[in-house]
Amino acid sequence: MKQFLTILIAVSLFSCKDESKVEEAVAQIPVEFKVERFDQVFWTSKPEDLQKVKAQYPYFFPANIPDSTLINKLKNPLLKELYKEVQMKYPNLGKIENDMEKLFAHVQYYFPKYKTPRVITLINEVDTDGRVFYVDTLALVSLDCYLGKDHRFYVDFPEFKKFEFEENQILPNLVSSFCYGKIATPTDRTLLSAMIYYGKELYMKDKLIPEYSDADKMGYTDLQLKFCQENEYYMWSNLVENKLLYDSNPKNEQRFINPAPFSKFYLEIDNQIPGRVGQWLGWQIVRSYMENNEDVTLQELLEMDAKTIFENSKYKPKKQ
Repeated sequence: MKQFLTILIAVSLFSCKDESKVEEAVAQIPVEFKVERFDQVFWTSKPEDLQKVKAQYPYFFPANIPDSTLINKLKNPLLKELYKEVQMKYPNLGKIENDMEKLFAHVQYYFPKYKTPRVITLINEVDTDGRVFYVDTLALVSLDCYLGKDHRFYVDFPEFKKFEFEENQILPNLVSSFCYGKIATPTDRTLLSAMIYYGKELYMKDKLIPEYSDADKMGYTDLQLKFCQENEYYMWSNLVENKLLYDSNPKNEQRFINPAPFSKFYLEIDNQIPGRVGQWLGWQIVRSYMENNEDVTLQELLEMDAKTIFENSKYKPKKQ
C-alpha cells in the first residue's frame, strides 16, 4: 500500500509539473484583440447611420432585409428593453475579456493555425440556438442569452435550461462551438460513441479553459456535479449491467445524452439524477484514457474512435 501511494504521488507531481510547463508556454503567446460591441453600435444608431453600420458589419444584414425592417426593430419597445437590460448587465466585459484572452492563447497553443479571432457581441433576440459562434477568425457572443438564470426574460424556459443563461457559460459555450468539426463524427449510433464524443468536447474544455470548474464546463450546479461524483460507480454499473453501452437505440441519447431535467435510468430516484450524465461519464472515460496514454496528442484523441479509447482507458470507477 505504501509503495502504491508513493507511485500515485509521483505520478500526480509529474502531471502537475507537465501542466505547469504548458501554462508557462501559453502565457508567452501574444494575444491582441478588442471586443467589438455591435450590440451598442446597432442599438444606439439612427436611421441615417444604418448604411455605415451595414458596411462595417455586412454579415449581420442579409441583402433581403429592407432598411424599413431594421428601423422598425430599432423602434420596437421590447427589443429596446432587451438592449437596456444587456447594458445594465454588461456595461463592460472586463472578466469575460480576460477569460477570452486566456482561451485564445490556449487555442493557439494546441491549434497553432488558429489565430486570435475577431470578437463581436450582439443581441439576437434570445435565440438560444445561436448564442455563440466561434469558427476560424470570428467569435460572436449574444449577450442577451447570458443575463442570469433568474432574469424575467427567461421565465418561459424550462427550469433545467435556465442555468445555460449564466455568465459563466459564455466561455464553455465558445469552446463547444470551436469544437464543431474538429471531433471525429461517430461511426455508429451506440450510446458509448455518443458518450465519448461529448467526453472529447468536455476534455477540450479541460485544455482550453483549465481554470473553469468542472461544474461550469458541464453546465451543472455544484450539487449536480457532486451527485455524479458520488454515484459514478452506480450509474456506470447500471449502463453495463443493462447492456446499454453498445446499444444503438436512439432513445438512449434522449435518456442520457441530450439536455433534459433528469437522466432516465427508470429508477425511483431518476428525478435526483442530473440530465446528460452520459456526457459526464464519457468525459471520465476520456480523462482516464489520456491519463494512461500520455504520448497521445489532443489532435490524435479527437480523431480516435470510441472503441479504441474505451478499451485502452482502464476506466473503472470505484464504489464510494
